[in-house]
Amino acid sequence: MKYLIYCFLTVLNLTLLKAQNNSYAPRILSLNETRQIFTDSIKREMKITYPIFRVYNYSDKSGSFLLVFTESNDSIGDRDTFNHSIKAINIKINKEKLVKVWEINDNIIEKDNKESSIWFWTSYFDFKDFDSDGLIEPIIIYGTRGLNGYDDGRIKFVIFYNGKKIVIRHQNGILDYQRHTQIDTAFYSLPPKLKSSIKSMMALMKKQGKAIFTDSW
Repeated sequence: MKYLIYCFLTVLNLTLLKAQNNSYAPRILSLNETRQIFTDSIKREMKITYPIFRVYNYSDKSGSFLLVFTESNDSIGDRDTFNHSIKAINIKINKEKLVKVWEINDNIIEKDNKESSIWFWTSYFDFKDFDSDGLIEPIIIYGTRGLNGYDDGRIKFVIFYNGKKIVIRHQNGILDYQRHTQIDTAFYSLPPKLKSSIKSMMALMKKQGKAIFTDSW
């Protein structure tokens, strides 16, 4: 058992050394690195039950982290994968163990077949130190596909700032009364650069036909 732990830590240390050239830039682990680090025993310990979709490694002054994204992969159709559930786990790498810091869990709305899939929108992810305090503030975004695709799906922005989870929940809709956006009060106290980044993402989503926001956003 000690030999296995030694091998695991060796692989993990080699992985992290590759990312030290720019400690604030996240790096996507390769499939081979992911398999070597997240063995069956580690997945059981971290309660990772869905297939791992992607793993980011990032570091700041508080330490080094592995941010794991998993999707349930319930079915495949029309050359696309449909997920009923998703889970993200942020893991801090301590000296001799991995420690879960926080997680995200969500599911589709199954009633009346309202939604068919949920997945992480990695192209909108952001990992920056927005307030120059030496800590990364991850921005995680995911959404759902409704009966009319993006037009009536949901979008969630999950922001981690100073140990708190701040969420923006948005329901798309073609008609005005169908759309609504719920914003956690703490969002308005975030650094201006972070809020500006969110608004830029919203504008890009709108331009790309993935979101329908009110004019104020």
